Amino acid sequence: MEQTTDNRQLSADNSQQKVIDLTQIFHILWDKRRTFFKVWAVTFILACIWIFPQPRFYTCAVKLAPEMSSDQGVGGLSSLASSFGFNVGGTESQDAIYPMLYPELFENPEFIVGLYDIHVTTKDGKISTDYFTYMKKHQKKNLLKRPYIYVKKKIKAMLTEEDKTPRAANAKGINPFMMNRKDFDLMNLIMSKISCSVNNKNNVITVSVKDQDPLVCATMADSIKQRLQNFIIQYRTSKAKEDVAHYKHLRDSAEIEYYDAMERYSRFCDSHRNVILQTYQSKQDKLHSDMSLKQNSLSAMETQLTEARVRLQEKTPAFTTLKCATVPVLPAGPKRLLFVICMLFLATVLTSVYLLREDLKKLIVIKRG
Repeated sequence: MEQTTDNRQLSADNSQQKVIDLTQIFHILWDKRRTFFKVWAVTFILACIWIFPQPRFYTCAVKLAPEMSSDQGVGGLSSLASSFGFNVGGTESQDAIYPMLYPELFENPEFIVGLYDIHVTTKDGKISTDYFTYMKKHQKKNLLKRPYIYVKKKIKAMLTEEDKTPRAANAKGINPFMMNRKDFDLMNLIMSKISCSVNNKNNVITVSVKDQDPLVCATMADSIKQRLQNFIIQYRTSKAKEDVAHYKHLRDSAEIEYYDAMERYSRFCDSHRNVILQTYQSKQDKLHSDMSLKQNSLSAMETQLTEARVRLQEKTPAFTTLKCATVPVLPAGPKRLLFVICMLFLATVLTSVYLLREDLKKLIVIKRG
């Protein structure tokens, strides 16, 4: 009998649910609405003070599709895998650097330093210089961050040893192998403004650039696209170019030997025109045979050189620009209105929690199931 009573009591306790009375919460917060008005006003002012001095930035993206070399035997497999979002480019191409590795190129210091000499001009025409000087001396900064930046530099100077490596005065003085700490930080800043991505399905390359000036943004996006194309062409055709240079050298050597043999044969024939001795006739035949061999060798080298040039043309990839660089009209950020709204929402949540911290237990109502 006692066990039955305990089971009923336990069942009754389990059927009880703790819920929060939202109506009472609303009434409590409504009674303290003046506090919210004060918090909202202060939050709005502080958010505006912080976000409006932030310099605006623009983004420009270009898309290009490179020509891919593939084996016919795996073409169907590649198409089938691409439809499911997989890439079998490692098996379809003999290239060591396939499109999925192109984003890694944008982390190469030599590639980034190679962008420093690009000439840029701001939209208002007030600044016209190379990209290195523009990023070093003409970047807008939030004045409110200066105390933080100053303190950060002082702390960093105390914790790290002094860098005695001389800093480059211009873009030509940058050595990617050994850079000053400030030049290294500038390179990382530029890396953060440039991005490259490759679509796994269709290998479309997207190059995106972020900058404070719209014209500089579009100029750098177009220039980086061209530098990337040149790199891909240089890599894909490096072996074919070596073959062309090799066969051209052989052709030139064969041509010199042929002209030399032809000149010896011609001189001999002119100097022994009326001689009918067999000794001279044999030597003439030997010189003619040697000239013929040199001519055949020259013809073979000409054929090899022509084939090498054809292979070079076949190896040279063609690019289709799917989206060209365009000077952006509207800034990409910062989203000032969205930032202010988020700050007001966060202030509302924190204020509500602070005001209800003492009455939270009283607001929990036990509801029987």
